Amino acid sequence: MPDTLLNTTSDTHLSLLHPVDSDIWYYDGPTVSFYCMPYTTRMTVIRLDDGKLWVHSPCQLTASLQQEVDSLGEVSYLIAPNKIHYLFIQEWISRYPDASSYAAPGLIKKCPDIPFSSELISKPNDVWCHQIDQLIFTGSPAMEEVVFFHKTSGTLILTDLIENFPTTHFKPWQNHIAKLVGILAPDGQTPADWRISFIFGKGKARACFKLIQAWQPKGIIIAHGECIWEDAPAFLKRSFRWLD
Repeated sequence: MPDTLLNTTSDTHLSLLHPVDSDIWYYDGPTVSFYCMPYTTRMTVIRLDDGKLWVHSPCQLTASLQQEVDSLGEVSYLIAPNKIHYLFIQEWISRYPDASSYAAPGLIKKCPDIPFSSELISKPNDVWCHQIDQLIFTGSPAMEEVVFFHKTSGTLILTDLIENFPTTHFKPWQNHIAKLVGILAPDGQTPADWRISFIFGKGKARACFKLIQAWQPKGIIIAHGECIWEDAPAFLKRSFRWLD
């Protein structure tokens, strides 16, 4: 999708934000360390019909990134989609104090010092429901991720439910760990430790996955690793085979 997009608007000058389709971009942020493994970061920006911007899993805010984001519209909604993806959201709240910030279930309790506006639920907010659908992927006491779907472009937006790292990203010894955990492309999936946490809630997880499949995504933005722009339904089926 992104490689074939022909955007003739003024947004074509952007160099940090990669266009997926009209009014949706992703940004590849810096790598962070997580359990001694280098994790890439990626955020998604969607411009709503009223011109306001919806920012998913905000990355570290730099002057150049801020300039490009501001050129697209007014940052109005900041999304922390699970209890891990909140590392840089305080920076964005401070820079955009008029924006509403939304936390995944349990995150407000975990991080009481972050002034979130509200907690996300499975029903999409009224201000973006016509363009973005969402659900809370349940079944695990440890991992509840809010999954989003941009309707116009058919893009599914995930954070940790699927990780899909290329082998070139890791050192050889790290590749052994990544393969064992199940997060190497082209067969990335939910990491093994998260999968184990669904052992008593697979029924709920299957119901959530069926809803995701019903969206019929054409592409998948993945926070960690390679995004999927071809055969997204087949990739999803492979990635969630652990639910069979």
